[in-house]
Amino acid sequence: MEKKKGLFQRLREGLTKTRDALKSNIDNLISYYKNIDDDFFDDLEAVLITSDMGAETAMALIEDLRARVKKEKIGDPARVRELLMDAISARLEGYAPFELKSPTVLLVIGVNGVGKTTTIGKLAHRLSGEGKRVLLCAADTFRAAAADQLEIWAGRANVDIVRQHEGADPASVVYDGIQSAKTKGVDVIIIDTAGRLHNKTNLMNELNKISRIVNRELPDAAQEVLLVLDGTTGQNGLIQAKQFKEIAGVTAIALTKLDGTAKGGIVIAVADSLQLPVKLVGVGEQPEDLMPFVARDFVEALL
Repeated sequence: MEKKKGLFQRLREGLTKTRDALKSNIDNLISYYKNIDDDFFDDLEAVLITSDMGAETAMALIEDLRARVKKEKIGDPARVRELLMDAISARLEGYAPFELKSPTVLLVIGVNGVGKTTTIGKLAHRLSGEGKRVLLCAADTFRAAAADQLEIWAGRANVDIVRQHEGADPASVVYDGIQSAKTKGVDVIIIDTAGRLHNKTNLMNELNKISRIVNRELPDAAQEVLLVLDGTTGQNGLIQAKQFKEIAGVTAIALTKLDGTAKGGIVIAVADSLQLPVKLVGVGEQPEDLMPFVARDFVEALL
């Protein structure tokens, strides 16, 4: 219970900027309107869009609220926060929690600058702390110092790393990593990749080549493709996610830097628009600030 409370407190603190903006705007609506009417719903929709939930998701949530208000004959605007929490939770729940069985190959993708390597390091730290044997695979051979950065995180997390020289074939690094993992009885292999979204053909070919090697060398391993998005980029992150989903078969999302933005509603937009589960959220600098996404906890911390 103490651990859960600690995680929730970290989440709540990390979402302060978003919550302050969103809660303040909703409070203003509740105090201004005496009844729930069309004008109230229009203003509430605008508030949701401002928090970066996106027009499409905001409209869908408002329709959910309208239906429930009508069905239950609710007239008091003060009930809206509770109704909104229920509506958002319903759209975010239903996905399995982030649990990596052994063996799992986790392919991590995302453009440069979103916190991809840092997310890998923090995740390795978490998994290692849970007693799992983790191996990091430095397959981003395109960006200068990417492997050096990953090696620092491997040291902090006390996990193994496989790397080659800058400019090496990423698939070759992955092959070496898998052979090492087999020898050492590793539970989770986490593969860092280059974030070259501007060159989709090359990126697609590279990821396909990596997937073929994983399928051939570890046919029984579970596989996840984790897309890391920067929460501060708002709707641009949603555009990136759509592009990556098309070319890389994304299975899960990690949203980082949510402590640095007042637009944390992007979490809801990404999950709702793409029908992809948000599995991890980053709300601070410490390794412990990357945490598994729990829908109801997130919504309660947000509102």
